[in-house]
Amino acid sequence: MKAIILNLTAWSVLPIMDGMAKYLSSDMHFLQVVWGRYFFMTLISLPLTYIFFKQHFVKPKNISIQFLRSIFLFLSTVFFFYAISIISMAKALALAFVSPLIVTLLSSLLLKEKVGLHRWTAVFVGFIGALIIIQPGFIKINLATLAGLGTGIAYAFYIISTRKLSSIDNPFLTLIFTGLFGAIIISLIVPFFWVTPNLNQWLLMIGLAAVGTFGHFCLIMSLNLAEASKLSPLTYFEIINNILIGYFFFGDFPNKWLWIGLFFIISSGIYISVRENKKKSK
Repeated sequence: MKAIILNLTAWSVLPIMDGMAKYLSSDMHFLQVVWGRYFFMTLISLPLTYIFFKQHFVKPKNISIQFLRSIFLFLSTVFFFYAISIISMAKALALAFVSPLIVTLLSSLLLKEKVGLHRWTAVFVGFIGALIIIQPGFIKINLATLAGLGTGIAYAFYIISTRKLSSIDNPFLTLIFTGLFGAIIISLIVPFFWVTPNLNQWLLMIGLAAVGTFGHFCLIMSLNLAEASKLSPLTYFEIINNILIGYFFFGDFPNKWLWIGLFFIISSGIYISVRENKKKSK
């Protein structure tokens, strides 16, 4: 149950980061927004971890997987921030929602997790709910559309590598390594697109990084407590906050299909939660 709460917390706060990124990208190059996310994430996580969790500053036990995880998250962030800078958050997220299906498949192939028919069914039910809410319809194929799909693929590999690391390295170390990697890479690229931010933009980038750091830590902790394929259907709860942010800040007005879709999503999440609790009680 703790893993479910942590996972739902992550998917509740990460859309806030996405909303900030979309707002910032209207006046800044999306790569500069990516830089803010990684640079300030590193500034926030490094000193806090050193002060309160100094024992976690150790050499990673599996550097190769740490690098792979960092690459996948970096690519996912770049793809998604580019997508939402051009198309709506709803459309970008609809395309990115191929990730739970890929996670379930890769959990079986790479992590050797047992994935039964019930969990496959829950994943598809949640996916249907997300599509009902978003109603992507006929999406024109362009670079932003491809970036949305790339987000889902890269993020699926990020989740799988996170699950692999959860039994090897401490979550704090994993979070720090990811932040440092992304900050270094994007700092080499962003000078070519740099425009000096105003005070409001600086504050938003700091807030974006703080929210993202908290969300990803909750995600890492949840994957340390439960199998990736079990938690993947809960990913669809991200769409709830996504729609709320789109409605209140970007004028995307929800319709009747919202409630129908939410029924599918919530049913999927509750089903996974109840089934996992029954399994543990046996």
